[in-house]
Amino acid sequence: MESCFFTTISSSSSSSSPFSIFSIQGSSSNVGRKFSKSCMHPQLLSCQLPKPFLQLNGRPKYRLNQRRSAYLSSATYKETISAEKQGWDLGRFFKTLYFFNGPPSPAKIVEFIIEKLSGSSPEESEKKMGTSDYVLVVGATGGVGRRVVSNFRKKGLPVKALVRNEGKARKMLGPDIELIVGDITKESTLVAQYFKGVKKVINAASVIIGPKEGDTPDRAKYSQGVKFFEPEIKGDSPEMVEYIGMKNLINAVRESVGLRTGKLLFGFEDQLSKELDWGALDDVVMGGVSESTFQIDRTGGEGGKPTGLFKGIVSTANNGGFTSIRTKNFSSPVDLSAYDGFELRLKGDGCRYKLIVRTSTDWDTVGYTASFDTIGGQWQSIRLPFSSLRPVFRARTVSDALPFNPSNVVSFQLMFSKFEYDGKLNPTFVEGPFELPLSTIKAYIKDPITPRFVHVSSAGVTRPDRPGIDLSKQPPAVRLNKELDFVLTFKLKGEDLIRESGIPYTIVRPCALTEEPAGADLVFDQGDNITGKISREEIALICIAALESPYACDKTFEVKSVVPFSEPFTVDPENPPPEKDYNIYFQTLKDGITGKESLEQSAIAV
Repeated sequence: MESCFFTTISSSSSSSSPFSIFSIQGSSSNVGRKFSKSCMHPQLLSCQLPKPFLQLNGRPKYRLNQRRSAYLSSATYKETISAEKQGWDLGRFFKTLYFFNGPPSPAKIVEFIIEKLSGSSPEESEKKMGTSDYVLVVGATGGVGRRVVSNFRKKGLPVKALVRNEGKARKMLGPDIELIVGDITKESTLVAQYFKGVKKVINAASVIIGPKEGDTPDRAKYSQGVKFFEPEIKGDSPEMVEYIGMKNLINAVRESVGLRTGKLLFGFEDQLSKELDWGALDDVVMGGVSESTFQIDRTGGEGGKPTGLFKGIVSTANNGGFTSIRTKNFSSPVDLSAYDGFELRLKGDGCRYKLIVRTSTDWDTVGYTASFDTIGGQWQSIRLPFSSLRPVFRARTVSDALPFNPSNVVSFQLMFSKFEYDGKLNPTFVEGPFELPLSTIKAYIKDPITPRFVHVSSAGVTRPDRPGIDLSKQPPAVRLNKELDFVLTFKLKGEDLIRESGIPYTIVRPCALTEEPAGADLVFDQGDNITGKISREEIALICIAALESPYACDKTFEVKSVVPFSEPFTVDPENPPPEKDYNIYFQTLKDGITGKESLEQSAIAV
């Protein structure tokens, strides 16, 4: 039995996009790349579709043996579906084209035909994009920040520095350092595009505190960290740097570094909702009679909550055998490079479906595809790692295609088909009615989750308002918190913004920072109780190690060396101390301990 294959318009978001051929996912032929005169249909140029069945995608209104179907359940649908040739719904075909592509342009049809006959292939339109993942260092010219940058560069790892003064940064960090010039206290300077490719952040930015009597140009009095000088705030206030600056920074990097709970791409979750413009793309585009639709059921989800519903009737008549729903191209590509895969929450029916993801706005292009099995009658979460997505073009794996690019996702498609890939059949395929409730599509971060945002705060942030504390035994910043414009209060507020952001984090609270070398034995503690000193070099190494440790994820801790203030710490260059395994320390940390517990208990008591 022969079927005809028709030209249609490219699924670009622009109505002036050139025409292209429907991408078929069920045949290895070059149908759609070249035209054949052996098959003609009134008003449309077509070509012959060979067997086996070619798999595709469409839009609603269903006709089977000239009979309309209402809503498709096995209880109401009683007609026997056969593979005989049946009436083809030309009107539904055109509505499918119009939904995805807008009104046709004869000039674009001719332009596209010429382009296709010239022999260009759809995968050639895929453009390779940069895949470098950077760590962003904020406060990169400060005492800790510049040491973080130096250690990354020694290891040959990609790093960017967010700085306010480009000249100062290049003089301090080197002429070839990649810089983002911006100021966390000025939201308008933190343009989202600047942070593309940033996957992790170490924030060492801090309000500037210096001696009232003045300091040397290189801030030697402040940096030494041992001898006390009467302090004062220099420059921007603690509120601007530690709180508003933190808020601006989180907003700037949130999309690029990712969220612990994932990114909602479609559906309904808690107080969030994200709807997409789905349309049916069924085998009507090649003469079949299967039909599907997608709707929102406001009470059909788990616990009576809303859900999407992909439903229809699938038939192998007229060499058909698939139904699908596909989104229009997104208004702008979605960057999911911070994540590791797609997670679908759905109520299964025991059948196998496909998720198809596209990274090109062209209609006739490679679809990155993964099949998944469902369990009948159960709500389930299905994870599809990006690494499992295979490049498929007309149901054939494209072995030389570029890898899936999660930074440029432009559309989704969900399919129920008789065919798998490369000539294989779907073992769960059954003709007739089907329903697949789909409540969410999300991008997820795989386990074990490691920190994406490491912040250098300060020991003592919870102490100024702690009841019963002996201020005479506390560091100057605790005693002088009010005189220093509530510096520790705003540091704590900044910490809370990180903890509430949803970004996987680590908060490091060093005791007094010194210019001594790294290498002393350390004390890690929680609850904000310890005092002491620690070198900036050691803190830089701790921050770098935290980025790779699941044990450090979502932890807040204080750290100091075991060396007393009164004793300087030195290292013999001929016999340096061994490198530390900071995981040994991270493994001792517990969730949920910040030192705020005593503040909250006192508030309850009052």
